[in-house]
Amino acid sequence: TIPALTHPPPTRTPYLLPQLHGEALTIPGSKGVFRILTSTAQQTSSSSSSSGTSTIAVFTSGSVAADAPGFHYHNHAHDVFLVTKGFLKLWNGPKCRIMGPGDFAYVPPGVVHNPEPLGPNTETLGLVAPGDWVDFFRKVGEEYRGILVPEGDERDLRGWLGGKMRDVGEVDVHFVRGYEAPEIKEWEEGECVLPAEGEGYFLRADRGPRWMLGGVMSRPFICAAQCGGRFAISSIESSCVYREEPFGGAFLRFVEVDHCFVVMEGELRVLLEGGEWTVVQSGQTVVVSAGRAFKLAFGSRYVRVVSFTNGEGLETVVHKAGATFDGYVLPDEVGKVDEEKFRSTCLDLGV
Repeated sequence: TIPALTHPPPTRTPYLLPQLHGEALTIPGSKGVFRILTSTAQQTSSSSSSSGTSTIAVFTSGSVAADAPGFHYHNHAHDVFLVTKGFLKLWNGPKCRIMGPGDFAYVPPGVVHNPEPLGPNTETLGLVAPGDWVDFFRKVGEEYRGILVPEGDERDLRGWLGGKMRDVGEVDVHFVRGYEAPEIKEWEEGECVLPAEGEGYFLRADRGPRWMLGGVMSRPFICAAQCGGRFAISSIESSCVYREEPFGGAFLRFVEVDHCFVVMEGELRVLLEGGEWTVVQSGQTVVVSAGRAFKLAFGSRYVRVVSFTNGEGLETVVHKAGATFDGYVLPDEVGKVDEEKFRSTCLDLGV
C-alpha cells in the first residue's frame, strides 16, 4: 500500500524510496551528490499555500575528499549535519570539529559555517528548514545518474558556484570573504547535551539524552524546542524481541506532522490504516504524510531508524509518555508502557 518510487512524488502522499534513490543532484566539481528524500512539495496539501515556513527538506549527501564550498551563512534557513560514514570537518560559528559516524551538528540562521568532507567516502544525513531552500541545489546543480558519487569530476567548484550565484538570483546563501576561521579543537565534555533554543551546537555520537517508552528508545539529535518548533530529529531504536510495542497497537494519526523514517539498521514495518504492512529495509526511506494513521513494528533483533519530522512527532510521544534512560544501548528487559500516560500524551499532542 506504500508505493516504492525512485523519486519523491509531486504531492503529499506516503511513499518508499529504495537505497540510493531520491532526487539526485551534483554540484559540478564537488565530487559529491545530494539525494533529496523529501521537501516542500511532499509536505504541502494542494489546497494550502506553500510558504515553506513549516516544511523541511531531508537529504543524504555523499562525497569523496574534496574542497569545502566556502564560509557562508543563511539568513533564514536552519541547517543540520549528521555523519553516517567517513569524516567531516565542520566549522560552526566559533567552533570547529572533526565529526565521525553518529556525530551531529546544528547550525541556526545567521551562523557562519563551512563543511569539508575528509573522506575517503563521507556520507551525511542533512535537513534544511524551510524545505524550499533546497531549490538552491536545484539551481546550481545538475542531475546525477551514476551509482555513488562523481569522483572523477575535476571541474572548478568555486568557479562554478561563482558563476551560478550571479545567475540564480536571490538565494539564502551568503558567502563571507576573509573570514577568520576558528581552529580545530578536541570535543568538549559538555557536547553531550541539547542546549537552549537558537544556539548552534555539536553533539557527540551516542552521548546525548535518551528516553525509553516500553521497548522503544529515542536518542534526540534536536527537539522542536531547540528550533522554535520547526522540526525534530531522533534515532528511534527497538527490537523484535520486545513485547512492549507502544506503536504497534492503536493507529496513530499526526494531523499536521509528516514523518520521514530513514532505516539505518534492521527492518522497520509500517502499516497504514486500511492497508497492508510495508517492510522497509536498511538503506531505505519511508515517508508517512500528515493526516495518515499508521502503526510501526520492528522486524529485526536490532532496528535503528533516524526520524525526521516537521514538528513534534513520534519522538515527542516517547519523551513525554516514557522516561529518561541512563544506559547507552537497548536493555535486555524493558518496562511496561503506562497506558494512561500514553493516551494523555497523544491527546495533548493532538494525535
